[in-house]
Amino acid sequence: MRERHTVGAPRSAGLPPDLRTQVERAGYYPALVCDVLDVALAGEEVRSYFVYPETTFDREEVRRHVTVLALTPSRLVVAHADDHEPDALSPEPYASASTEAVALRQVRSVVLTHAVTRPEEHRTGATPRELTLTIGWGSLNRIDLEPAGCSDPDCEADHGYTGTAAVEDITLRVSADAEGSDAVIAAVAFARSLSAATAVG
Repeated sequence: MRERHTVGAPRSAGLPPDLRTQVERAGYYPALVCDVLDVALAGEEVRSYFVYPETTFDREEVRRHVTVLALTPSRLVVAHADDHEPDALSPEPYASASTEAVALRQVRSVVLTHAVTRPEEHRTGATPRELTLTIGWGSLNRIDLEPAGCSDPDCEADHGYTGTAAVEDITLRVSADAEGSDAVIAAVAFARSLSAATAVG
């Protein structure tokens, strides 16, 4: 008799308890966020992560978001959830949660901007006042153009345009004043892990 095999979704070991705790602590639809993360991770080991809850003001309305970055041995998994007002999809307010899994070999850049106060007093290993983490893998490209010129102030010739192109798929700005020093420390630790992982090969 021929043996039958059922092909299904890969078995998941579930999220690491500490990651789940951080998502729950963020307080933004934790069950939903954990579910979409669990699907995207597909049981792969999480080596580092960063949970970033954020509150923004849009047209005098307070909106909450949460972004989770998870680093596995082979991928960077990005999860994002936010609120939506009623629209053609739903007659009542709703939330959406999306994930993107990026192979580490596809990550093109990891840009870190450290902002410190009193830089003349900075000590090695001190936590920055603010950290901006920008990760690019080619999904979103931004081009900034402006009219080109020359050094002659009386020149009226058309010099065309000049500009810059940047790969900027996600940018997170973490401030000790807004999110606390622990959040900045966690962001620095994740950035270090991601930089190390993408430097291999």
